[in-house]
Amino acid sequence: MVGRFKILVVDDELIVRESLVGWLKKGGYQVDTAAGGREAISLLDQKDFDLVFLDIKMPDLGGIEVLKHIRVRYPQTMVVMITAYGSVETAVEAMKSGANDYLMKPFEPEQLTLLVEKLLQQRRIIEENLLLREQVAASEQVRYGDLIGSADCMQRLFDLIEEVAAVDSPVLLRGETGTGKELVAKAIHSKSGRRYGPFIPINCGGFTETLLESELFGHEIGSFTGAVRAKKGRLELAQGGTLFLDEIGEIPLKMQVDLLRVLEEKKFHRVGGTRDIPVDFRLISATHRDLAREIEQRNFRQDFFFRLNVIDIEIPPLRKRKEDVPLLADHFLKKFRRETNKPVEGIEADALELLMSYEWPGNVRELENAMERSVVLAKGRYLRKEDFAFLFRATAVPEEPRSLQEMEKRHIHRTLKSCGWNISRAARILEINRTTLHNKIRKYRLDAVERETDGRP
Repeated sequence: MVGRFKILVVDDELIVRESLVGWLKKGGYQVDTAAGGREAISLLDQKDFDLVFLDIKMPDLGGIEVLKHIRVRYPQTMVVMITAYGSVETAVEAMKSGANDYLMKPFEPEQLTLLVEKLLQQRRIIEENLLLREQVAASEQVRYGDLIGSADCMQRLFDLIEEVAAVDSPVLLRGETGTGKELVAKAIHSKSGRRYGPFIPINCGGFTETLLESELFGHEIGSFTGAVRAKKGRLELAQGGTLFLDEIGEIPLKMQVDLLRVLEEKKFHRVGGTRDIPVDFRLISATHRDLAREIEQRNFRQDFFFRLNVIDIEIPPLRKRKEDVPLLADHFLKKFRRETNKPVEGIEADALELLMSYEWPGNVRELENAMERSVVLAKGRYLRKEDFAFLFRATAVPEEPRSLQEMEKRHIHRTLKSCGWNISRAARILEINRTTLHNKIRKYRLDAVERETDGRP
């Protein structure tokens, strides 16, 4: 590995060149030398170098001038300015001109070792990230709206979305939590003839039966305690557009009957009302449940299922398209770098390997959360494998059997921590509403647990 790195030593003093070359070759590096600035530029224009030791004062052409040439022509090359006449002003000028480091003669072997290893590591990371970005930029087909994926299964999904968008039939999206069902629904809507109409989503699992009925159908004044004004439901709001019913498997049986009637008759009336309201929307629904099993267990109506399942689309889990992990990780890194203004430039290769080896039970949403956490807590310019160790700590050691309540408490606490205690984000991941989450935080005293964990009073 070390032998692949090429280093150029530029100094007009023979003794300096010989001592540096001898030391670097002992370390296994490929080394060339130049006795002046012009010879250095000639060599740089002929060969690629990873690192250049560059004397500041040389008779034919000064080191700062050579440095400026390198920064224009070979910006990724690491440069260490060396001099026997050091001063603060000289060091500042060198660093302002783009030097990566500054070294005073004579050199300490231990200091040289650390410096070369550090700079060549930076060079390697820059190369890897450039390669990754080139791959991302060269692959326009990896993006489809907000969906990202180069895997064959994702390319088939993008093709299917194109076909499905051209018709107006109901669509049922099936996929594990976190696979991006709502993004697929939005993509279908944005490609369809209804794209200029509204896209109205609702998570059917986030409401009680009474509230869900009011949210979907709306209500009239006085239809129940607290109904002080008439309210349009999501069915009305979706007029001319697309209604997205997420977690359709959570809808109570009675409401399945009501919705089936709406789909067949294209009209409904608000809660407490008698006036028929005509509706015209495209229905896309989604579930992570096995609806065939729910039908067998009489939790879901078969006739309703047939009405929803005219077009069936299965969204692949992330573990079945691991080749997309680097693309997605890079996408989320850029997103959270913008949002947090943290100077994180990339991900080290062994950290990417770690992400590729993980099974991602929470799918893309879990990867997004992991990237957000790592960017927020990053200490350097590149994310290291240590920054993702939390993923494996959570699953590496089998836990002793615990009560259902204890498991729920631990899961909610872990989710809140991974989201930096962002209640809205945690509620979305847990697929419960904010009120329910606040109730559970109070029930399990999770805010007190967090203070104790952090050592706060």
